[in-house]
Amino acid sequence: MSEKEEKKEKVEGVEKKASRRGFLKAAAVAGGAASTIGFPAVMRVSAQQPIKIKMQTAWDAGTLGYELFQKFCKRVGELTEGKLVVEGFPAGAIVGTFEMFDAVKAGVFDAMHCFDVYWPGKVPAATFFSSYPFGLDRPDQWETWYETLGGKEIAREAYGAHNMYYIGPIQHDDNLIHSKVPIRSFEEFKGKKIRYPGGIIADIYKAAGVSTVLLPGGEVYPALEKGVIDAADFVGAAVNYNLGFGEIAKYIIMGPPSTPCLHQPVDLMSIEINMNTWKKIPKHLQQLFEAAVKEHSWDQYTAIQKADLEAFEKFQKEQKVEVIRLKEEDIAKFRKFAPKLWVEWAKKHPLALKAFKSQWEFMKSVKVGYYTEDDLRDPEGRKLEL
Repeated sequence: MSEKEEKKEKVEGVEKKASRRGFLKAAAVAGGAASTIGFPAVMRVSAQQPIKIKMQTAWDAGTLGYELFQKFCKRVGELTEGKLVVEGFPAGAIVGTFEMFDAVKAGVFDAMHCFDVYWPGKVPAATFFSSYPFGLDRPDQWETWYETLGGKEIAREAYGAHNMYYIGPIQHDDNLIHSKVPIRSFEEFKGKKIRYPGGIIADIYKAAGVSTVLLPGGEVYPALEKGVIDAADFVGAAVNYNLGFGEIAKYIIMGPPSTPCLHQPVDLMSIEINMNTWKKIPKHLQQLFEAAVKEHSWDQYTAIQKADLEAFEKFQKEQKVEVIRLKEEDIAKFRKFAPKLWVEWAKKHPLALKAFKSQWEFMKSVKVGYYTEDDLRDPEGRKLEL
């Protein structure tokens, strides 16, 4: 190769390199410009690490509830194409069930999947975020209240005061009382020691002479086994069968078909997430997360209803558990205590009062027709004022 040809080749090589550098530089500038006018920077987004959320549930490992919770966690990842990942933990895995509220509030972990009835001492309005004695008693009524009558907004304001965002309600089941002794009437509740979740639910049984005890679900079996308590309310047939209650408590106490559960006929759960964590999630992923919660709500509800049918068969045929149904007159005796309790708990906080007032109007409506204004009276017949 001549000296002239060698120089020409070097010049062309430099020009090619310069051209390549220019193209890459121009592409980078164009990419930046595109992102500023609304076009996605594809390479940048695809390289982002997924947002990870640690969430603990109140369901014990080994129960149908926990199995459905795990399904929900997986579903969030699917809906968000892996951009939002929920790492789920069973009851007690990070903190005790009754410690979850403070842990999420402080950011010890990100979110909780739990029962609102556990928190009236911290959020008085939570008294009315799940069913209570002789209030709204159908899942569709609670969906209506949350979605169209202001319930979700009240819940978000109440939890928001504690640095948490209320994502949405989760349908579950009605609750059963498992007892080591037969309880066949209102009068036979007197003197019994029974586990309840506290709050207004425990209060209606206290009015009937029951000594109430507050325990998380994982402690119910040993308490029954050791005779620390005579009976326990917990959740529905399917999960209670998973927990083995029929092995040691040979009676299930229910109301008549009109009122199968007098104290908590619609046991709602919900998901709360630390507010700082929630704000870090992009809006479109927040929306997908909320959609996943709504889907999970009815997935959990219907799966548990089906499993309940099978569980009652097993309780009765395999474990020889007797189902005792109270009579209508027993329900009437409990009902007389309810209005006074409603008003007392509603007056504990302005948001609690706002929640109950809206539910009271719903219950008095022509569509529902459970009560009239004249029914708001104490056990002695005195008119109660909201």
